[in-house]
Amino acid sequence: MLDLHGTDGHADADATEPLMRGEPEPGQQQHGQHSEPISLRNAGKVIWLLTLSAGISGLLFGYDTGVISSTLVSIGSDLSNRPLITTDKSLITAITSLFALLSAPATGYLADKYGRRFVILVANLSFIAGAVIQALSTTVAIMVVGRAAVGAAVGLASCATPLYITELAPAELRGRLVTIQSLFITGGQVVAYLIGWALAYLPAGWRWMVGLGAAPALLQLCLLGLMFETPRWLVKAGRKERARAVLRKVYGGVDEQQREVKVDHVLSSIQAEIAEEAKVDDVVGSGAETDAQPAVSSTLSHLLFTPGARRALTIACMLQATQQLCGFNSLMYFSATIFSLVGFDSPIGTSLSIAMTNFVFTIAAFAFIDRVGRRRILLYSVPFMVTGLGICSLAFYHINDLPRFDFSVYDRSSSAKWSGCLLVSMILYVAAYAIGLGCVPWQQSELFPLRVRSLGSGIATATNWSSNFVIGITFLPMMELLSPSVTFGTYGLVCLLGWVGVWSIYPETAGLELEEVGKLLDMGWGVKASVARFQEAKANATAGQAITGRTNVIVALARWLCPR
Repeated sequence: MLDLHGTDGHADADATEPLMRGEPEPGQQQHGQHSEPISLRNAGKVIWLLTLSAGISGLLFGYDTGVISSTLVSIGSDLSNRPLITTDKSLITAITSLFALLSAPATGYLADKYGRRFVILVANLSFIAGAVIQALSTTVAIMVVGRAAVGAAVGLASCATPLYITELAPAELRGRLVTIQSLFITGGQVVAYLIGWALAYLPAGWRWMVGLGAAPALLQLCLLGLMFETPRWLVKAGRKERARAVLRKVYGGVDEQQREVKVDHVLSSIQAEIAEEAKVDDVVGSGAETDAQPAVSSTLSHLLFTPGARRALTIACMLQATQQLCGFNSLMYFSATIFSLVGFDSPIGTSLSIAMTNFVFTIAAFAFIDRVGRRRILLYSVPFMVTGLGICSLAFYHINDLPRFDFSVYDRSSSAKWSGCLLVSMILYVAAYAIGLGCVPWQQSELFPLRVRSLGSGIATATNWSSNFVIGITFLPMMELLSPSVTFGTYGLVCLLGWVGVWSIYPETAGLELEEVGKLLDMGWGVKASVARFQEAKANATAGQAITGRTNVIVALARWLCPR
């Protein structure tokens, strides 16, 4: 009988015992012990091309969500022949998050029916349409339509891009390659700040700001012809030989014999997972799709009532909610306002330092996420976020003697040293966020079984955007009603609760094939087993590197003593 209550037991435990004991399954010993591990050096060039191409979606995501700050202060009376009122600004800003929230769940259906690459194509067309509509808009209503198109594109891209890279990347590189999207997002935000600063004082400069968002989308549209569909989707669609051809390109930098071993191993894992899902469907009665129970309903049922899939959804939604409810985007949206209020002469320049910190430390996440591991990088970084937010709260308490965030009576001259302390604490917070919570939640696709991967990723992404929306509408009221000190202290409490959640239920998925992650969560949360396996794999890799190093020294010495 299936365990439908999330316990650690499982009716088919024998099928997953090799994973938990660390013993190789059939065919895995050769794959794991005798083949050269995939590294950045021997990854096929096609992987870098496809990942960079898909990562442009992240650039568009970051640019279009970041450029609106400069746009709003530059529009003047160009829309509807009047200055923008608060309602106009709120609507123009919020409509993007709203449509991202609405479009993200649709990614699951589109990606399963038409393929992952198709969703990226639709997102690109929506980005281009939104940029053009905004640039040519003459009324607030038309501008809102353009922002809605961009929001729909952001929702699709923020889900489809990590899904695409996750299913395409080798297990050893998956974390770093998915992190490229986060790197592009932060880079897009920096570019948006710089372009906004450069064009803000030009006549109709805001039209160029929003219109330039079409340029990366056009570039990616051209590169789509070089992008392959993912092998997981191809096998599911019955195109095994095409999937084999794509996998050969994925492992193009590996020795030919080893490449075939890896390709066969991945293909057999995918087919085994599909077969296992079919058995589960037969047991829960959702194997046959009828008019009363269409494909989406069947997949949703599988996601909610299969223990392993439900655990994956819980973890993914927890991480995405924590990423937004920690208050990071409120800082990105309103940092210039905050720095202006506490006495900085150049609040925009100070805000740029925050964006640059986010970008630089995302690069650090790229370097360490596969070596340190997703779980451990969160457990290490979140306490620094809590520390940064705690110091922020303390600094606000000393800077602002008022119980409310009252713009009209704030005294800029109060306590310059606490203003500097505020800046340092925010930089600490942003750096820790960029290394951990800024990147790790976007690894969400690796948690889900193939059957529900698209839908689960879509729901998790919708959790991100709904949490983003909550932060957006509550930040200023909290600042005014509760004080900045209490507001940032609350965000610190959210981070602390998130850390407890990570420690309790988030297993270490670094280095595991996607199908192995599914087996891990089938038996329970798998925290202890996954951490032990990751540590063992790191120890074996270190030992292998040491042996290789000693061998190279011996070979070099032998060649020196016995030259040909």
